[in-house]
Amino acid sequence: MINVFFDKVEFFANNKELIKLIISNKRDKKSDLKKVIIKLIELKTELKLSFAYNHNTKDITKNFGINEGIILIQNLLKTDFFNADLFSTNETVQLISNKNNKVKIKTTEPTFKAIPKLNHDRIKKQRIFTQNNIYLQELGIISQNGKIKKDKHDKFRQINKYLETIESLLQESYWFTSGKPVTNLRIVDMGSGKGYLTFALYDFLTNSLNLDVEIIGVEFRQELVDKCNVIAKKSGFKNLKFEQGTIEKSEFKRIDILIALHACDTATDDAIYKGITHNSELIIVAPCCQKQIRKQLNLTNEMAAILKFGILKERQAELLTDGIRALILEAYGYKTKVFEFISTEHTPKNVMVTGTKISQKKNNSEILEKINSIKSFYGIEYHYLEKLLNNLSV
Repeated sequence: MINVFFDKVEFFANNKELIKLIISNKRDKKSDLKKVIIKLIELKTELKLSFAYNHNTKDITKNFGINEGIILIQNLLKTDFFNADLFSTNETVQLISNKNNKVKIKTTEPTFKAIPKLNHDRIKKQRIFTQNNIYLQELGIISQNGKIKKDKHDKFRQINKYLETIESLLQESYWFTSGKPVTNLRIVDMGSGKGYLTFALYDFLTNSLNLDVEIIGVEFRQELVDKCNVIAKKSGFKNLKFEQGTIEKSEFKRIDILIALHACDTATDDAIYKGITHNSELIIVAPCCQKQIRKQLNLTNEMAAILKFGILKERQAELLTDGIRALILEAYGYKTKVFEFISTEHTPKNVMVTGTKISQKKNNSEILEKINSIKSFYGIEYHYLEKLLNNLSV
């Protein structure tokens, strides 16, 4: 029976009908490799299977010929995983096996009917296009002829790196791993500023990934709100709008993805709080100006001798502030990551903290104990995000 599944993989790949294959449910629960997502790509007119190996802390992508790739899929299902979900333009095929090597195959109607784009190089290099791009012109990134301005290359690189990061997070999210069509996705960008990244994200999601999204940019400065709404209208972005408000006081009935980039000090905590209380599937923040913890640092142990130096105290406070934020997100059912999303040569504020919803259950006693131990060691009374969440059950 299992050979029928591999025959289908080979047939759909050779006929350019394979959309993706997700290999999951690992045999060894302690394994660092969580799942493998396989897509069909075309490199220099040759069809390849692109394997994205999703680990706990990193993703590795490797490309193989179709025959070699199928052998690798067979090995993965034999030694590493139990399940495989095959999505093609003709049908969806689910393979489920168990420890006794009993296999079930279920075939249903296709989840996706669009023929996948196979030009791997083009997708990798370009997420937004500069030609006839109204918002990039209006924001001063490109000239009338679509050329990036000399002093805006860093900004353009930052935009593209940001989109690459968002795409990677989306691929791990519920919407993509479930195989269900993405519809009516609401994204709220808290503190959208001049809108560089907000416009680019809307453009990328709707025009490159063909997703059904609504994006709302929240900005305190009314003049920026008015300007961005004019640009959105000029660009024909009907589901992109900007509203005047603050992170703390803005109210929404539903937030699927919450974004807050460079929200100062505790405003980042206000944003995370909004995401948690709205059960957002994805929370993305890039913190800055972490002052709240620094004011509380009161060490009486050996570390006091090191933190008497101002610059080291500041860096330690940043690490503690964002580290505790990440732990709190884990306590509320999120898988968290903390990483540099762009080189420090482009911006000194380059740490991103993300949370992807993985569970509605909150088993946080062990995590809270760790947070309390950290606070005790550094003489910290409280973290602001903890205060915001005190009224919620965890």
